[in-house]
Amino acid sequence: MARISLVVLLGATAGLRAGQATAQDASMLDERVTQQSIAHTICRPDYVDAVSPPINVMMDHKARLLAERGINADAGVGYALDRRVPVLLGGAPDAPANFDLLPWAGDQGERRKARLTVHLKHCVCEGKMSLSDAQATIVGNWSATYPGFGQNSCKISGVNVATGSHDGEP
Repeated sequence: MARISLVVLLGATAGLRAGQATAQDASMLDERVTQQSIAHTICRPDYVDAVSPPINVMMDHKARLLAERGINADAGVGYALDRRVPVLLGGAPDAPANFDLLPWAGDQGERRKARLTVHLKHCVCEGKMSLSDAQATIVGNWSATYPGFGQNSCKISGVNVATGSHDGEP
């Protein structure tokens, strides 16, 4: 029985790691940010300001995405220019593949994602979570992960960080 439990545990761990690997597209990541470099990159208070492009460049990206999706520029105020992997978690600050649009509000909105991002960054910088786990959490189904993530904890209650599915769900 112990061997079966061990095999199941190893299989589950391998499946989680495989999901994380596919959740992290290298074109969305900043190659300067690694687990070994976090103290000098994302955990440094001025890092995001130091690497982010000027606001006019960011607004050009947003205008392009709005046009691609057929969203009127006047309605664009309801959307945030989102980085799929936020710079706070090692996302590429200016890679087109890393940009998307999210509504500002709601369960899948930018405000909620930003709160989760800051919490994940603290977990990484405190050594309570690996950078790759935090990236997989935010790139995966982060909105499903959000309710299971404790405010004072870096543990994700019953949630697969790569997919956002809860225990017992596919």
